[in-house]
Amino acid sequence: MSDPRLQKMADLLVNYSVSVNKGEWVGVLGDVLTLPALREIYGAVLRAGGNPALMLSDDTLYRTLLREGSDEQLAWLDPGQSLYYDQADVYIRIGGVPNTRAMTKIDPKRVQKYQSARRPWLETRMRRAAEGKMKWVGAWFPNEASAQEANMSLEDYANFVYGAMFCDKDDPVAEWAKVRALQDEKIAWLKGKKHVQLRGPHIDLQLSIAGRIFINACGERNMPDGEIFTGPVENSVNGWVRFSYPSIVAGRAVEGIEIKFQDGKVVEASSKTNHDLLYAQLDADAGARYLGEFAIGTNFGIQQFTSNILFDEKIGGTVHMAIGAGYPDTGSVNRSAVHWDMICDMRQDSEIHVDGDLFYKNGQFVI
Repeated sequence: MSDPRLQKMADLLVNYSVSVNKGEWVGVLGDVLTLPALREIYGAVLRAGGNPALMLSDDTLYRTLLREGSDEQLAWLDPGQSLYYDQADVYIRIGGVPNTRAMTKIDPKRVQKYQSARRPWLETRMRRAAEGKMKWVGAWFPNEASAQEANMSLEDYANFVYGAMFCDKDDPVAEWAKVRALQDEKIAWLKGKKHVQLRGPHIDLQLSIAGRIFINACGERNMPDGEIFTGPVENSVNGWVRFSYPSIVAGRAVEGIEIKFQDGKVVEASSKTNHDLLYAQLDADAGARYLGEFAIGTNFGIQQFTSNILFDEKIGGTVHMAIGAGYPDTGSVNRSAVHWDMICDMRQDSEIHVDGDLFYKNGQFVI
């Protein structure tokens, strides 16, 4: 029998996050591991009147392609999926893979070739979302591999995942409405502001948000959620930041990342592990050395690092930044095949000033 919290998650995603309407083309995407969740979502889409299209992937087949495929095969785009990104109404992706370390021996340059070829899909989805033509949300299916990565039992990890989405509550939608209201207050205060200064043991950075829009992330694109984010003015970022947690791409963790920016561009970068992967991302294209996102995590129900960016970037008391592609609806014009989030802890001896006013101190808003 299905976990009732999984049924609540499906209902929340379909009827709150993306609000499926009658007749809409709804992609339901995920690895074969996530099939129990995809089944629940598929049924919820049908009940909402949508037309679900199941789009299964398989982590083993993905590695086969990366190991054995020619450059031409890595770059080939499935015409059916291209049509989907061009015309579909809704994108629902459920994350989860059977082995979080399965990509360890794969050449990061091969991964980057695969990702770069799929840049048109990412850009089309972002552009159509900004135009209001494609609704999308990503969520996670609790599984043994992710639980092990988070140093939890599967039962404890499932409690963590469903709790972070409020699917352990009677009315998850009402809980997300509270988050929306709280974050609306902060975004209203930030409207029209220009200069952001971040200082602390791990950061001394300044950037401009002039003319940019902060987005209230309250469960409509990520589930769980809990952040406010924007795209900083591309050439405005100056200073340095040392990221507090490992950043993971293609199943490999890069630890101890430290980056220096000058006039928006990454001019120095180092890491304690997987230096080749860090530079494979930074050198992917011209936009990969600029920030596409600056965000403040607001979900104080998430306080532990789990090696899963969907949850970790929302940790209350942290900020995160993404090198590479920005979201057009924030005003960002940065384009890249990369969008890689990195997290900096601001809970001790740290401050954010906006136009000279103290906005945030030691992980808490003060306005």
